[in-house]
Amino acid sequence: MQLIKFSQLMAIGISGLIAVTAAQAQPAVPMAKVNGVAIPQSRLDFIIKARASQGQPDTPEVRRALRDDLIAEEVIAQEALRKGLDKDPEIIAQLEIARQTALVRAYQIDYIKTHPVSDEALRKEFEALKAQMGDKEYKARHVLVATEAEAKNIIASIKKGTRLDKIAQEKSMDTGSKSKGGELDWSPAGNYVEPFAAALTKLNKGQLTEQPVQTPFGWHVIRLDDVRPLKIPPFEEIKNNLTQRVLQRQFEGAVNELRAKAKVE
Repeated sequence: MQLIKFSQLMAIGISGLIAVTAAQAQPAVPMAKVNGVAIPQSRLDFIIKARASQGQPDTPEVRRALRDDLIAEEVIAQEALRKGLDKDPEIIAQLEIARQTALVRAYQIDYIKTHPVSDEALRKEFEALKAQMGDKEYKARHVLVATEAEAKNIIASIKKGTRLDKIAQEKSMDTGSKSKGGELDWSPAGNYVEPFAAALTKLNKGQLTEQPVQTPFGWHVIRLDDVRPLKIPPFEEIKNNLTQRVLQRQFEGAVNELRAKAKVE
């Protein structure tokens, strides 16, 4: 269970695709030939580029190892074809899934290339982010339970002297903070779901919520342990992340438009 509402990137990964843009079409130069079948150099180049986008090194040793892997895979693939495994219904389904995945990735790459994000849009996103985050960040603890009645009993128990961290370890449904006695990391209120965020900002340091707070996860008992000024990194430092945020939002909108136009039976 995740209490903080981070903007989720789609499973196919906008951030990696920003770095891996489609290269211009090049002649199919063979990297090697296996039993007369050419392995194009572009296949190795694509793998190298994908690895580089994830911060992995590009060295002669890495290239030799990848080349050996591709040759071994070609040998195995040829043997699989010789045995007729490509006629197996399950293999046919896997190949079709792989084809569709490649097409989805190609569409994403094309979308990124044809929808550059302007500096003006990024600065607008930066200002919106600062407004959303506010000027403070909070250190809190909470207990998450299934019912309002149980949460009220916990509040009453804490007021009588029972430690919140002990109750959290015993009863909290939030697996992320349960083992830490309900402790949450420093975070601006804007990173939490509502109405958790609203309740948190109304508390004074050391104060406990008088009433349980309901969110889509359940019922919370919250205590604010500390508060401090929020330091937002400068624009240039998070520019790439801002680009990802804008592209993600735009891409989701484009996909929703495609789905709205599609005839689904």
